[in-house]
Formats: sequence, structure tokens, C-alpha cells
Amino acid sequence: MKFCFHPKAEEEFDKAVEYYEECQVGLGLEFAEEVYLTIARAIQYPDVWSTMSKNTRRCLVNRFPYGIIYQVKSDMLRIIAVANLHRRPGYWKDRVKREN
Repeated sequence: MKFCFHPKAEEEFDKAVEYYEECQVGLGLEFAEEVYLTIARAIQYPDVWSTMSKNTRRCLVNRFPYGIIYQVKSDMLRIIAVANLHRRPGYWKDRVKREN
């Protein structure tokens, strides 16, 4: 299964990497690696993570206060948000198409 980022999710990811890299050299890379490991877990077991809405799930990122919000469409894992868990919940819901 392949994956793709919603444009706003990709922007969130990039900003978080930059933030952690500014905090400590190398931490941005560690964050990115944890996010990609989380995506790999979601691809391997797409139906076991917490349900967030009808067709949307969340897999938590190890070591960092983030969750990967995603949907499975055909043979594609669509990353809806790289969500900071301290941010207001559900802010990403406008990114989900209304057919759900």
C-alpha cells in the first residue's frame, strides 16, 4: 500500500520537523523518522488504530505528542493530518471529503 499527504498535512509535517530541528540539531530528523515509522504501522495494520470519524483513524507517533490522522482509499493511505495532540481536537475535519 502507498501513502500520500493532504497538502495541509504535509505542511504540518514540514513545520514540525523545522520546529524540532530548531529546538535541537538532529531532533527534526528523529521526529521525521518516527512519523514515517508510524505511517508504516498504519499501512501494515490500517484497521486497528483509534477511530476518529466514520472513515478516519489515528495512529500515535512514538516519543512525540503527535498522531497521524488517515483514511484508507482503495490501495492508498491518505494522511489527513500530522496532528499535534495539544492542538484543538477535530481541527482537521474540514479536510475530509463530505462523501464519508
